[in-house]
Amino acid sequence: MESVTRTEAEIWAYRADLAEKAVRDRHVSKLWGLPRTALGVVSWPAVFKDKAFIRWHYWWQAHYLDCQVDALLRLPSHSNVRKAKYIVRAIQVRGGNLSKNPFYDDRAWMLLAMDRLDEAIGRTRERRSASALRTALDAGRDRSLGVLPWQNSGLFFNVPANGPAAIALARADRLEEAAERVDWVFDNLIDQRGLVQDGVRLTAAGQEIVPDTFTYNQGVVIGACLELVLRLRDAGHREQSVKYLTRIHKLVHATAMHLATPNNVIKGTPGADGGLFDGILARYLAQCATRLPDDDRVSRATRRICARLVMSSAEAAWQHRLEVDGLPLFPAEWSRNAVFPQGGGLSGGLVVGTPNPAKAQERNLSVQLSGWKLMEAAAVVSTQTRDSEDT
Repeated sequence: MESVTRTEAEIWAYRADLAEKAVRDRHVSKLWGLPRTALGVVSWPAVFKDKAFIRWHYWWQAHYLDCQVDALLRLPSHSNVRKAKYIVRAIQVRGGNLSKNPFYDDRAWMLLAMDRLDEAIGRTRERRSASALRTALDAGRDRSLGVLPWQNSGLFFNVPANGPAAIALARADRLEEAAERVDWVFDNLIDQRGLVQDGVRLTAAGQEIVPDTFTYNQGVVIGACLELVLRLRDAGHREQSVKYLTRIHKLVHATAMHLATPNNVIKGTPGADGGLFDGILARYLAQCATRLPDDDRVSRATRRICARLVMSSAEAAWQHRLEVDGLPLFPAEWSRNAVFPQGGGLSGGLVVGTPNPAKAQERNLSVQLSGWKLMEAAAVVSTQTRDSEDT
């Protein structure tokens, strides 16, 4: 990656701060007026069912918490700790028993966010909600395949459930179990281009591959492989880590070739749930750009590709944003101009196609969280690059 000046690093941190403020100003509200709560309203402008949190989208809130942890790590403060705790309290009140959510991918994302918060503020990992989520993910593993279904008693086994679960397992030093999830993906779901397909559906005729290659699936598999590489090396298993290091090299190159524009801007599926996909990929590319061991030539090249994808995407999203009251409104597709949302439209489900102002995907919390994730990723990459040049 090209040299980053201290001023440029500060600019990206400032833009991340503006992205946080934009989400908080437009989307965040107390849950039912309760004190010490903060929850993301899933649309802006919001319809009644969203303002009242009748519709709230569990996994979007997990990513809202994850973004707030990013802000806390970027700028440690009592205020940012308090904001994160308010989100957790609101999620627990609105969601009740979080481990009872029927979707394993939702629960895995929530566990990752809560564990990151615990680590950031020095709180024990075995908090009640996180412990229950961990137990639920363990209990959900299908014994015949060794991996998680997408939902309770389901016959669809996919990367969105097993990718984040593998990351959580690796971070808990349960390396064999994490490796089992990752190996299943590479044994079953890599297409001819080297990209990760979505999952396997069990049918009466046998296993049916669901071939969609969403950006966030590439991201979570890169993230899971990275955690395995780092922890296997820490445990003295350097040779065993080579398999996962090589997989990162190949997957990053395939992602850059097939899921980015010629200008290195990530391209994915815009929409409601899809609004989060590119931001998730950007998060794990940033981790790869800054944490991947750089003791061989291919790994150094891979780090540069990851950094280039993050920074080019962030610049594109920033250039194509709208400003509303001085705060950014990010586009659903980072290489296209943002569309100003009006009342009505969709705020749930996966939507493909060009939005119009009445149904602009920019109104979805997911899209704006994705932009926030991207700004935080750019801040991390630029700061780490600057720091490494200073030492």
